[in-house]
Amino acid sequence: MFDNLKIMWHQGKQFIPDVTTAKVPGIFRGRPVISNKNVDETALEEICPTHAISKGPVRIDLGKCTFCGECAIQFPNKIRFTSDYKISSNEREKLIIIEGDENPILVNPDLIRKEIHRLFGGSLKLRQVSAAGDNSCEWELNASNNVQFDVSRFGIDFVASPRHADGIVITGPISENMAEPLERCYHAVPDPKIIILAGTDAISGGIFADSPALDRSFLSKYHIDLYIPGNPVHPLTFINGVLSLLRKI
Repeated sequence: MFDNLKIMWHQGKQFIPDVTTAKVPGIFRGRPVISNKNVDETALEEICPTHAISKGPVRIDLGKCTFCGECAIQFPNKIRFTSDYKISSNEREKLIIIEGDENPILVNPDLIRKEIHRLFGGSLKLRQVSAAGDNSCEWELNASNNVQFDVSRFGIDFVASPRHADGIVITGPISENMAEPLERCYHAVPDPKIIILAGTDAISGGIFADSPALDRSFLSKYHIDLYIPGNPVHPLTFINGVLSLLRKI
């Protein structure tokens, strides 16, 4: 007992009491800020491997960004990544950061379907679908339910069967081989249901965006309720995004 108490005193709390105000380590890259300083915009644009950066004015699309940080390393006076992990949105265009804009990224409450809060505000069960993912986002989603982040305390859980789910969380760029299983999984979820895209690969295809091995037609057929950027998605980003969708914060 005494040894256990010493460990608890040394390590502190084994969980994050408030996931909406928690701090992340300095190495974490969250919402970027783009200054108004003049740089070679063409060189800046060409440095991005996923074409997430565009010019006139300079913009960064977090739905395409891999958060590699190379742009901030090469142009530190122009781009700086903050530790703001609240970067989810239910509007795809809101993921585009524009030069000089330092406003936070928010979920628009006016666009949230009313039945989401009414039916899922107290309990939300999600089926995660890895549509050719590289397992990085999948690991982080698993971590969101560990003792540190404990997403279950908010009534949010991952389930094994789509028939027990209220919606799906898609990770990965959606390959041709996974297009049909994803569709079947979605239709197995009872109505009404939600769709969440977690990670750069799911939102835009990421580094695989131009690959002929992808079939992303699913995304054009159904309404996407939440976009959660990240490469991979941080558990705090996922938790705060879903809580915003449920209007719990």
